[in-house]
Amino acid sequence: MQKGEPRYKFRKKKLGSYPYLSVILSITLALFVIGVFGALVIYSKELERIVRQNVRIQVFLNTQTSDAHRSQLEKSLASKVYVAEGKDAVVFISKEVAAKQFIEETGENFKDFLGENPLHDAYLVRIKEEFHDPVNLKKIKAEVEQIGGVFNVHYVENVIDSINQNITKIGLVLAGLIALLLVVVVLLINNTLRLALFSQRFLIRSMQLVGARSWFIQLPFLYRASLHGLLSGVLAAALLVGLIHFATTRVADLALIQNNQRLLALLILLVGLGVLVAVFSTYRAVSKYLKLSLDELF
Repeated sequence: MQKGEPRYKFRKKKLGSYPYLSVILSITLALFVIGVFGALVIYSKELERIVRQNVRIQVFLNTQTSDAHRSQLEKSLASKVYVAEGKDAVVFISKEVAAKQFIEETGENFKDFLGENPLHDAYLVRIKEEFHDPVNLKKIKAEVEQIGGVFNVHYVENVIDSINQNITKIGLVLAGLIALLLVVVVLLINNTLRLALFSQRFLIRSMQLVGARSWFIQLPFLYRASLHGLLSGVLAAALLVGLIHFATTRVADLALIQNNQRLLALLILLVGLGVLVAVFSTYRAVSKYLKLSLDELF
């Protein structure tokens, strides 16, 4: 080292250099947060569906109802417009099975001191989700009680009202959070790309000075942005898949409310959102620098 030569040498940043890693990392993390909240929405909707599927009305039959009449009554219930589809929509529970379940749950055998089984044969009827409101359930109760052979119709009104209210509140909160988060993520990605392109504003001006058209200048930037958005979306989707797999191994019951089709759609949405936001933000940033004067560039 010669006398008077600086002890430390700093590596100068190349003019027009682009912070690839920071851009990809920022977009990936932003998309990953969106994916986590999206997965929470999907799991909450699946949980809502399962809870609603387990909401049933109990149709108790008269003790004198014959097997033939009971078969006709079952077909009549299954044909109602408000009854859900599927084999388990109308399930028959005999009074003997009901008594056995009651004894197992309570540990008390009421037959010992009553001398008989006072319970009734019953049908558990699953109602479609769009008929779960109090007005429709009361109409259904009144209508079914008019069917011959029906002794009584019962459903837990307070529980259904509580389910409707809580699900509505949870849905509104999640929708608000998703909307707010989406705006924040778009702004974050937009600012990240604008700052990244700030270092290339003179390169853009140089291309203008040699006579390049705006579309010719924008094209390579948009192409690079689409690749970065695609890569970030794939990385965010991979992180989300890893997180879901980890959570499923830790909480086994989580697999019961997992909708693979909706999760796949969410992963595709993350990739598409990454490309779309990256290209749009880059287009705005490059267009801005194309319109700036030389003094404004400094």
